Amino acid sequence: MPSNPAPNGLEAAFLANRERLVRFLRARGAGDAAEDLVHEVWLKISAARTGPLASPLAYLFRTADLVMIDRYRSERQARRREQAWSEVAGSANPGVSDAPSGERVVIGRQHARIVADALNALGRRPAAIFRRHRIDGVPQKIVAEEFGVSLSTVESDLRRAYRALLEIRERLDED
Repeated sequence: MPSNPAPNGLEAAFLANRERLVRFLRARGAGDAAEDLVHEVWLKISAARTGPLASPLAYLFRTADLVMIDRYRSERQARRREQAWSEVAGSANPGVSDAPSGERVVIGRQHARIVADALNALGRRPAAIFRRHRIDGVPQKIVAEEFGVSLSTVESDLRRAYRALLEIRERLDED
């Protein structure tokens, strides 16, 4: 039975300093996400084709810092997108009575069908993730755990769904 190859210098430095990286990220504000971020660092360095490094430990800490910054930016972008979506979805139409007319009900059903078709066209997982998050109100992190995918995959699927809905909205506004 073949054995796993010995870790290269960078991987060995990672393995020897893993706990230091976790503490570093927690001190920088990662909190409970520190373990996930360290795992992302491992994935990056194990896939990287780096040559010899003069300071592998500095490289690891810089990589960890960049991974944390990327996560922060991604979360901030997701919050902004959520806020913008909530503002658009929650805006009321002034002058429209509370009870919709029969025509508005029919139009609403047609629009709902168009939206459902567009979501289903994205594929089973993106449509289900969108419904679980937006309709059921489940946080993205929990949706990721439920579907067994990364948080970035959930965000990517949601971006695809939002883009599809935006295209529908633009088409409907043209009509």
